Formats: sequence, C-alpha cells, structure tokens
Amino acid sequence: MPYGKLYIVSTPIGNLEDMTLRAIRVLKEVDVIAAEDTRHSRKLLNHYGITKPMISYWSEKEKVRSEEMIEKLHSGLSIAIISDAGTPGISDPGVVLIKRAINEGIDVVPIPGPSAAIAALSVSGLSTEEFTFIGFLPSKAAQRQKRLNEIVLEPRTLILYEVPHRILETLKDMEEIFGQRQTALAKEITKLHEEILRGTISEILNMLETRTIAGEYVIIVEGKREEAISIEEVLNEIKSLMKRGKGRKEAVKIVAEAYGLSKKGLYDRSLRS
Repeated sequence: MPYGKLYIVSTPIGNLEDMTLRAIRVLKEVDVIAAEDTRHSRKLLNHYGITKPMISYWSEKEKVRSEEMIEKLHSGLSIAIISDAGTPGISDPGVVLIKRAINEGIDVVPIPGPSAAIAALSVSGLSTEEFTFIGFLPSKAAQRQKRLNEIVLEPRTLILYEVPHRILETLKDMEEIFGQRQTALAKEITKLHEEILRGTISEILNMLETRTIAGEYVIIVEGKREEAISIEEVLNEIKSLMKRGKGRKEAVKIVAEAYGLSKKGLYDRSLRS
C-alpha cells in the first residue's frame, strides 16, 4: 500500500477571505486534519464547510502526535497540518512532523498561502531585495538583548514577530542596540484593526503611547547601512561588542564580515588599540 501524503497548508493570518481555493480543496479531500488548536481551527473549517476528523497538534504534543500521524501516513491516510495562522513550521508547530515524514520517505506537499512576514515587508517601504527572517525573539530580556546584539550588523532588512505584552520592551531594546534605524511596525495585519506605523524606532515608540497595545505585531527594520567607515570606528564597534559580552575573536569576526575586512589584520589591529 502506498504511503499517504502530508500537506502543509497555509491558512489566513486574520481575514478568512485570504484562504486559497487549493487549500480549501485539499482540506476537503484529506483523511485527517492536524491542527495546532482544534477549537481555533474549527471556526475556519466551519466557515468553508469542511468536516474532516481533526487531531490536536500543538508544540507540547508534537513528538507524541508525530508518532501517531506517521503511523496513519504509513497506513495510506493523507493528512493536512494547519496552524492557527500562516504556515505550519514557520514560528509555529510542524517542524517535528515534517522532518519525520521526510526521513520516512513520505511525500510532503506545500500548499502556500498568507504570510505575515511577507505581507508586512511588502508595505514597509524598506528594502525588499534581501531580507532576513528572525521570527520571535527570546522572551527574557538578557537573552533578547543578546540576540539583538548578534544581528545588529546584519545588512539585510530584518523581519521579526512580537506579542503585545512584550512589544514595548522589545522596541526599547532595539532602540538602544540598533539606534535610529527606519522601521515599520505592522499590527493585526489583514484584520479589522490593521495598522502600519513607519518611522525611526523612537518615533514608533512615541506613536504607541497614544495607541492601544493589542494583537500580533510584525517588526520590519532596515539593515546596517553600508557606508565609509574609518579604522577608529571599526575598532570602536569591536570594543562595543566586547563590552556586551562578545569575545575579541567573535567581535572581530562579526565586524570584519560586516565591512568586508580581513579578520586577521583586524584582529591584530584590535590588539594594538
């Protein structure tokens, strides 16, 4: 008996009208739907008249549920996995099952759809030629600041997700570490209260003082600008990274790669500064 197929189905990030015709068809045809939260997904499925059996599949149950679903796939059943919004496996549960299915020789089929990251980037007004998706930062302040320091010299546009109860803390950390870079903040994208704020990080923080903090946020930040820089400025950046906890070798590597400089030459120069 041939194995069943595993479909990775993207669902709306807010507006139910963003559901694709292909996604609706696949969800109606599969044998089982694995949902991050069955109660949440039931509303979407009911809206489109989809009445397939559902399995709860959230982060803390990934390993156990993956075993069950691999068995079903081996028996010839087809399964669609959906998350609460967007694409499974992208800042959502799904990675464990997807990797297991690939290792087991099971066909994994993408059914693309809405993406908060791409939707926000498209209206940010910032460079879209190259970008880096960071996803959610760590919830603890020290770890979050450490991660921001790791990406501070990234030249590509940065895309991050954040929850409402941490958005102000995260933006304040970014203001301190990134300085006054151009930023776009997308709130509740595709939903009723969608709003896009644009400006420097400080300007956006000021805008938030008069707004209700609620819903999911996407933060788009311009990358480190390429500009002429003196050796003194380069050495100061190395010292700054070292003060934030980086070792000399790691700090030199980060700065050298950012400016296309020789790591050995820069390391030797940093020892003499």
